[in-house]
Amino acid sequence: MRRLVIALLVLAAGAFAANIKLYLKDGSYQIVREYQVQTDRVRFYSVERSQWEEIPRDMVDVNRTESELKDRQTQLNEEAKSVAEEEQALRAMRAEIAKIPRDPGVYILESDTVRPIKAAESKVHNDKGRNVLKVLSPMPIVTGKATLELDGLHSQNVFKNPEQEFFIQLAEEERFGLVKLTPEKGVRIVEKITIIPVSKEIIEEPVEVQVFRKQLTQDGLYKLWPIKPMTAGEYAVVEYTPGKTNMQVWDFAIAP
Repeated sequence: MRRLVIALLVLAAGAFAANIKLYLKDGSYQIVREYQVQTDRVRFYSVERSQWEEIPRDMVDVNRTESELKDRQTQLNEEAKSVAEEEQALRAMRAEIAKIPRDPGVYILESDTVRPIKAAESKVHNDKGRNVLKVLSPMPIVTGKATLELDGLHSQNVFKNPEQEFFIQLAEEERFGLVKLTPEKGVRIVEKITIIPVSKEIIEEPVEVQVFRKQLTQDGLYKLWPIKPMTAGEYAVVEYTPGKTNMQVWDFAIAP
């Protein structure tokens, strides 16, 4: 489709070159296929009469004619360039998509090589102790406060790029994004959890990082990256259903 658009722009440029407004100083114009500015005359091929004609040069507004020609050609060139750049971006995106596995999980591209990020083992910490959170299986929590945590203060996945891009293949449609982790007493806190008495409503409070999200395929492959460069620290890509404490976590760190 994009190639067709480029071809049409090229054809439009050709049509434009074959049909020119030759402006006269009285404000009128002749539609011509081409023209030649000579010493005292302008010779042109009239589209209306299909023949070569001549007119005194001092009757022709040559500057206006040439200025419009230049402006229109510049516009056509810019449109063709924009379409070509978009086509190049689409080719690059298709190449990225072809490299990413369709197995659910999080991946990064390093020098055109795909590397999966291993999901971390997260644990819910409340008054009853610490329990391993089962993947996509809500964890029953008693009324009160709790935290979702990862063991250790630092991730083994360290990136230097503060604008690191990630690819996530979802198993099903769920919420996903980037969150900032809080190192504390030998663990990294992914989110705070509050369970409301009586109603048992679960309120989750991750420290979310604002991101761009781009859907790449209809079967749940997305690309995400931070809107602003991330500061040095601990982070994670997360996937979850709000209110069900089923958050999956792929941790990483941004190096100082």
